[in-house]
Amino acid sequence: YSSESFESLQSMQRDHFWYRGRHRFILYFARQIAAEYPAGRDLEAIDLGGGCGGWVSYLEKHEPGLFHTLSLGDSSAEALEIARRFISSKVGRYQIDLLNLQWTRRWDIVFLLDVLEHIPDDVRALQQIRAALRPGGFLVVTTPALERFRTAIDDMSHHVRRYSRNDFAGRAAAADMELVTTRYFMFFLSPLLLLSRQGVPNPSRLTPAEIHEHLRRSSRIPPAALNEALSLTFSLETPLGAWVPFPWGTSVLAVLRRPLD
Repeated sequence: YSSESFESLQSMQRDHFWYRGRHRFILYFARQIAAEYPAGRDLEAIDLGGGCGGWVSYLEKHEPGLFHTLSLGDSSAEALEIARRFISSKVGRYQIDLLNLQWTRRWDIVFLLDVLEHIPDDVRALQQIRAALRPGGFLVVTTPALERFRTAIDDMSHHVRRYSRNDFAGRAAAADMELVTTRYFMFFLSPLLLLSRQGVPNPSRLTPAEIHEHLRRSSRIPPAALNEALSLTFSLETPLGAWVPFPWGTSVLAVLRRPLD
């Protein structure tokens, strides 16, 4: 990402119906996880691969007391610097390598949101997060779902894979973690999303500038009235999608746990 792209991403994560719906869905599970701990426990959480802090900013606004310590980790020093404008000074910022985290039993809860699909060695990344979690700690991960929903936008975005719920069962076992739950989301709007991505050309036939323009157009915030209508539709999935698992969706959430030693 360029500096301009990071700032555009922060704006999208605040206003775009997809991010608003995704954040609402994740927050439901974050609250459930926090409730698993004894009252008064000072929980420490970090968002890994969190870019310029969209999810952290959302947490600070909508659930400021959920975690005692909230931090942001990313491989990009530039993203972490830009994040300073959108998150409070209380949030720790760490430049990290997901394949070499160098933490041992450091965090109670880790978020990994739409990052894992970019990593060829995803099991190693999960193993690194397992080591960074305290025994009994949780990982909340989201990714694009189901290879049958793959389009040229995935290739332009450098998605190595899309995940099914069963995929996470296998990845959890390979990383020596427990799979607590998996849920598809973006169910109600999945036909609309797929329709919007029809006719996108093969990226192998495009220049880098043309790919950048296609990605920009595909992720821009819709007109205000439409954006609000889509936000309302997406909001219906929380907590419905947690109570009654959807049969599919264009995204998937998984909660993994490091076993107690």
